[in-house]
Order: sequence, then C-alpha cells, then structure tokens
Amino acid sequence: MNVRFQVSKPVLCGNEKRYVNDAMDAGWISSNGAYLQKFEKAIADVLHVDECLVASSGTTALHLACLALGLKPGDEVVVPSLTYVASANAITYCGATPVFADCDPHTWNATAALIEQAWTPRTVGVIGVHLYGMPADIEAIADLCRRRGAWLLEDCAESLGASVNGKPTGSFGDAATFSFYGNKTISTGEGGALYVRDLERRRHAKMLRGQGMDFNRRYWHPIVGYNYRMTNIAAAIGLGQIEMLDFHLSERRRIANRYLQQLFPLAAEGLVQLPVQANDYVNTFWLFSIVLTGGGEARRGKVMRELADDFGIETRPFFVPMHRLPMYLSNHIFPSAEFLAAHGMNLPTYSGLVDREVDEICDAFASVLRKNL
Repeated sequence: MNVRFQVSKPVLCGNEKRYVNDAMDAGWISSNGAYLQKFEKAIADVLHVDECLVASSGTTALHLACLALGLKPGDEVVVPSLTYVASANAITYCGATPVFADCDPHTWNATAALIEQAWTPRTVGVIGVHLYGMPADIEAIADLCRRRGAWLLEDCAESLGASVNGKPTGSFGDAATFSFYGNKTISTGEGGALYVRDLERRRHAKMLRGQGMDFNRRYWHPIVGYNYRMTNIAAAIGLGQIEMLDFHLSERRRIANRYLQQLFPLAAEGLVQLPVQANDYVNTFWLFSIVLTGGGEARRGKVMRELADDFGIETRPFFVPMHRLPMYLSNHIFPSAEFLAAHGMNLPTYSGLVDREVDEICDAFASVLRKNL
C-alpha cells in the first residue's frame, strides 16, 4: 500500500530540535536534566494545577496513579469497556480487577449512570476515559465517586486540551494521566504524565517512579519501585511540542470542522454517525472518528481496505471492547460498546492536513461507502 494520508503522525514544527540539541550538548540525555522540570511545569500550567509528573509512557503513568491511589489485590475498579487496553491493564498490574461499563451510543463514553450500574461492593474507584478527545460525563462521574467514597482517575491519554465548562479534563478527579505516544496531539515518541491531587500520594508516585529511592538518601530504597522515568531528551521534545499546543489543537478543530461539513450529507442520509457536538464540552478531536450505521465489521473492514488499496488512505478501527479480549472475557453484553467497536473508524487527523486533502479523503470515503452499501 502506498500511504498518502496516515491516520496520525507527529508534527515537529516548534523548538523541538533546538531543545534536543541543547540537551545533547549539555550531556543530559537520561532521566535527569532541566527539560524534565520545564516540561512538567508546562503540563501543570495547561491543567491549572500545582505539579505534574512525567513518566516513560501513558501506561506507566496509569500504573503509578493506581498505586498512588492505594489500589490493591481484591479491589475492583469500574472502567469503560470501550477504551484502549492500557486502562484495564493498569488495574490488573495492581492485582485488582477491572469491572466494565457500557458507553453512551452518542458520546461513546461511559456515563455516570452506566458506571453506577456496574458498581459492586468491592468497587474502590473509577477510571473515567475521555475517548478520542471527547470529554466524558466527568462532573457527574466525579459526583458519583464522592457520594460513594471512591476515587476517580481520569484517563486523558486522548484529551489533552479538552474541557468541560471551561475546566480542563484531568482536573476533575483525584488523579489524571496523559499519553505522549507518537500519534497523540503532542508527542515525545513514548511518554506520559500524571497528576495526583493529594500531595502525599503524589510524593509516593514520584518515589515509585524512581525505583523507590528515598529523596534525601541516594541508593536507599525503602519501598519496591519501578523505572518509569522519562528521559531529558524526550522531555525536550515534549516542551517544544506543548509550546505549540494551541496550534495543534486549532489545527484539529479546523480539520474536524471540515470533516463535519463534508460528511454531513452522509450523516443526513443515515449512512454514518458523526461525533456529537455538546454545549460546554470542548472536544480535542484527537482522531476524527465516525461510525457506520450498519454492516458490521465485515463492511467496515472492506471500506478500510479499499480506502487503503485504492486511495492510499490509512484508517483505524475503533478499539475492541475490553470484555471481548481473552484475558478479560466475560458473558456481559454491552450493546453500545459492541456496536461502536464493530462500526467505528478513525480518519486521518494531524496538523498540516489541508482542506483540499480532507475533501479528497471525504470524496474517497463517500464513494467507497456507497459502493459497499
């Protein structure tokens, strides 16, 4: 396949190269160096919080957050079934059990009501996921957790820059995590970050991140920790990226608006479902996503293959629901998650994708879709 349009790719158009060269010239290329603190401060400023911690990936950030919140064997945590596997795996790493909830068919996120339906006597917390950049029902989910005495961890891997009523996602719960993988809105190649509201729990996460070493006594390790640190080189890239966050977010809004405009006729005919537009919810459109209204995985797969083979347009299917994966297989039926997983797909979304290219993608998509009705 000759790929003309990737689903996503990092766009390094700021100070990334200059910062990386500076870190290399200074000799700080591992897990110490000035860019680590600068990047952490920049993330905290975006969230309007006092301190964030960077980590080696979004997954390790999730694991650290779960440990900091006290998750232990025997506990259960409610998490959406329609999410990336890391959300559930981080729970399992702690010896706890993920309990899955269905999602709203329009926003594609788990709601407070659906999470409450999944609640068990052993539930100690909730991982609220903001899928594909669309904020979840996070105010109501936070209220539910407060009423039931449980913690809330926001998985913001796909929603850096999203907000609800002017408040950033990641600032509603007891903790939040972010991913800076190569396909995210801003990238460090591999990398992540976490925010933990309680200062002592945050210090615990920081100690765990650095092999459990005491902050005041080198090579004294009072607890078992992990090597979950980010490198100064990665943080240098991240700082250059986050300085351009407004640009990357505006690019995604522009691209999403073009997709919405061009694909509206297909939605009006009932052939596709477009992302919902909700008042007071700012969607980052990490990846512009659509849902075919029928035909299942077979039809969606045929559409994706023809877009790739005939037009060089790369697409991605929605995530497989967690309750359908071998290690989490259950008898539960979550109709919305299963329908969306079988019919949803992500279209190319990255800074620099110009309007005529979006139009070309939409024209190709429309022709392939109509051919496969």
